[in-house]
Formats: sequence, C-alpha cells, structure tokens
Amino acid sequence: MSAVLRYITKDGDRWDLIAHKHYGNALLIDGLIAANPHLPLAEEFVNGLTVFVPVLESKPKNSQADLPPWMR
Repeated sequence: MSAVLRYITKDGDRWDLIAHKHYGNALLIDGLIAANPHLPLAEEFVNGLTVFVPVLESKPKNSQADLPPWMR
C-alpha cells in the first residue's frame, strides 16, 4: 500500500493548488480526486476538510509549459 499524507484545507484551496503544493504539478489532480471520494468536486474548498494525498514514488518533472496559465 502506498503512503498517504493528510492535508487540511484552507478557505479557497482547490484541487489544482493542492496538487501543485504536494507534487509540483497542478495537472496531477486525478490521483487526488480518486483518493478522496468523500470530498465534493467543488471549485474551492472550505477550511478544515481532510484531503488524503497519495505519496508518489518519484516526483514528476515539471516545467512552466506544463502549468496552467494562471500559475506561470
């Protein structure tokens, strides 16, 4: 079984921001969503929700071109 971190949301957190914070790549939200069926597919989260963040075996390479325009 893979290791999992617990992250507690802050007002305004989003799937892509959490992925960028933990993986360095805002596009890696699919694994986060799959690991958190208890959370809504909302645009933003409220404060205090628990997000389970699967630990990746190797950190994905990230380049500016891979980021959404608002994060470049």
